[in-house]
Amino acid sequence: MSQTPPRADIKFAYWVPNVSGGLVISKIEQRTSWDIDYNRRLAQTAERAGFEYALSQIRFTAGYGAEYQHESVSFSHALLAATTTLKVIAAILPGPWNPTLAAKQLATIDQLTNGRIAVNIVSGWFRGEFTAVGLPWLDHDERYRRSEEFIRALKGIWTQDNFNFRGDFYRYTDYTLRPKPLQQPHPEIFQGGSSRAARDMAARVSDWYFTNGNTPDGIKAQIDDIRAKAAKEGRSVKIGVNAFVIARDTEEEAQRVLTEIIAKADPEAVNAFGHEVKNAGKASPEGEGNWAKSTFEDLVQYNDGFRSNLIGTPQQIAERILALKDVGVDLVLTGFLHFIEEVEYFGDRVLPLVRELEERRLQKAA
Repeated sequence: MSQTPPRADIKFAYWVPNVSGGLVISKIEQRTSWDIDYNRRLAQTAERAGFEYALSQIRFTAGYGAEYQHESVSFSHALLAATTTLKVIAAILPGPWNPTLAAKQLATIDQLTNGRIAVNIVSGWFRGEFTAVGLPWLDHDERYRRSEEFIRALKGIWTQDNFNFRGDFYRYTDYTLRPKPLQQPHPEIFQGGSSRAARDMAARVSDWYFTNGNTPDGIKAQIDDIRAKAAKEGRSVKIGVNAFVIARDTEEEAQRVLTEIIAKADPEAVNAFGHEVKNAGKASPEGEGNWAKSTFEDLVQYNDGFRSNLIGTPQQIAERILALKDVGVDLVLTGFLHFIEEVEYFGDRVLPLVRELEERRLQKAA
C-alpha cells in the first residue's frame, strides 16, 4: 500500500492598503481605504477567509497615486492586535532603518503577538525617496549587498548573544538583544526582486522570495535558478508571486473590470512610475530588473499583478493557482480592487476550489 505524500497547501497573502490609492494606478472607483478602521476589518475578513499572511507596504513620499502612507511596522502591529492567527509581514527599507532598530522593534512585536510578525526587506527602487530624506542612493548591486548584510545582522541579533559582525554597512561588537523573538530560529524573512543580485541574495540568506506577477512559464526559470543556488548553500527558499485578483461570476464580467481599470489609468502617474522602476532595473549589471518587460498595461498594477492572470471565474482562477503551484510557487500575494468584499468572495468561492483541486492531486498521488 502506497504512503500518502505530505500535504503542502499553497498559501495566500494580501497586500495591506496602508497606502492611499489602492493597488492600481487608476482613477476607477475603489471601495478600498487606507485608514486603520478599514484595515482592521479587512484583516479580520482575510483571517476568516483563510489567508495566512498580510504584507504591509513601505513608502516615505507621495507619488503615483499614493498621497498618504502609514508607516509599516507600527501599522502591522495594529493589525496583529486586531487578529488572532494572521501573520503580518512588515516591509522595511535599509537606509531609513538599521538592523538594530528593526531587530528590537520586531522582537518586541513578536513577543506581544505570540510569534506572528515577519519582515520583508525592500532593497529600494525609488531614488526620489532617498534623496528627499537626505540618504545616499547606492548602485543597484550595492543596495542588495546592504540588504544582505541587513538580513545577516538581523539573524545574528535574533539568534546569538554577544553578536559580532563586521560588514561594509553594519558592525556589531558583543551585542546582545533580550528578549529575543519567540519564533524559532527567528521571524520569517521575505525579500523581492528579479535581478541576478536579488536571486543570489535570496539563495544565501532569505526564507522567502517574492517575484512580480508572471505566467507559470515566465517565473519557472527564476524559481529553478534560486532553488539550485540555495541547494548549493545547503538551504531552501520558498517562493511567493504577486497577483491582482479579479474574481467574478463570469469571465466576461471579470474582463470588463480589467478593461475599465486600464481605460481609467492615470497615464502621467503610470509613465512616471515606469520610468523610475525601469531605471532602477537597468542599473543592474545585466540591465534587467523586476519591471524590465512590463508594458503600460502591466504597470497600471504596481507589481505586474495582471500578468499572473488570476482574472475570471472562481474555477478558472483556482486552476491557474494550481498551475503556479506546479512550477514551485508556495504563496500567492494578492491584490484586489474592492478589498473587503473581494477578499470575502475569494474566501467563499475561490479558496475552497483550490483546496479541492489540491485534495484531488493528493489522492491521485497516493
